[in-house]
Amino acid sequence: MKKKVIVSVINDLVTDQRVKKVCETLEEMNLEITLVGRKLSDSPRMDERSYKVHRMKLIFAKGPLFYAEFNIRLTLYLLFKKVDILVSNDLDTLLPNYLISKLKNVPIVYDTHEYFTGVPELDNRKCTQKVWKNIEGSIFPNLEDIITVNESIAKLYEDQYGIKLSVVRNIPRKPKILNKKSREELALPTDKNIIILQGSGINIDRGAEELVEAMQHVNGTLLLIIGGGDVIDKLKDMVTNMRLSEKVKFKPRMPYKSLMDYTSVADLGVTFDKSSNINYRLSLPNKLFDYIQAGVPVLSSRLPEIEKVINKYDVGTFIENHNPESIAASINDILGDQVQLMKWKKNCNFAAQELTWENEEVTLRNIYSKHV
Repeated sequence: MKKKVIVSVINDLVTDQRVKKVCETLEEMNLEITLVGRKLSDSPRMDERSYKVHRMKLIFAKGPLFYAEFNIRLTLYLLFKKVDILVSNDLDTLLPNYLISKLKNVPIVYDTHEYFTGVPELDNRKCTQKVWKNIEGSIFPNLEDIITVNESIAKLYEDQYGIKLSVVRNIPRKPKILNKKSREELALPTDKNIIILQGSGINIDRGAEELVEAMQHVNGTLLLIIGGGDVIDKLKDMVTNMRLSEKVKFKPRMPYKSLMDYTSVADLGVTFDKSSNINYRLSLPNKLFDYIQAGVPVLSSRLPEIEKVINKYDVGTFIENHNPESIAASINDILGDQVQLMKWKKNCNFAAQELTWENEEVTLRNIYSKHV
């Protein structure tokens, strides 16, 4: 009989490619998977999965009551389900999973996707931050199997708790050979360069505002912004006020395959996170690997984990600051040098052979094999 694994995450599951890939890997290990998350009123349609999915509709959407409701609902769900291995994604699902693991005496694997207590949303909410730090501090030292997304965050936790973490980067699977859509099929211009900024965390302090402002000084180019985040409405207002509607287009969050159709026709992918907090400074965004897999050179802010990848594979370059005119100058220089662009594109194709989930998941399989 297959061992039963329940994987918990607080988001709506639709665009979380890391959790999806983990579930697929565990299923390939002959484990029976149930993925638990939530469903929002504006959640996009979810693609079909080969494993069970349970999405909770909550009364509250944010704030302390939301977290309290989610944790109570998740605890009750886990309590009345047969389970052999619990998988907790991020600190906001850890307490219910840890309590049930102790109550049922089953192993728990914790996958922390960021340095949770350092997220900018908690910077000005010291009481809330203290609550999360207390939860983490009381549970983290008692965990045996902890995974995170890059070496810098792993070291941060190791320095804090003296525990060795495993690193599994959020890298796409090796792409299947599929018919890619053309710009015409995607209703995109064929006579312009296309820059893409994508992600579900297009938030304040991640350089998107400066990028939009920079488009005033970039001609013959369309900026395509795909995804969601707390700064999207502001960006749309900026586009209207600066009369950039012909230069900047928005697309909502969408399934991964549809997203990559758009990514694949771009000339340049951008990621402009600022070093304004520890999570942004140490980030290794999913979009970086998506761009590389799509053969799209990268223009990035100079952050340590991103810099390692770009420099190792020579797939792009960096902005030196977040001044909009400086960003525009960098974009114009890059798009004006087709020889360099083609070199980076070729290097992306080489890097994509190595930067695959199939290589990354080896660490994951070693961890779970102890419990199978």
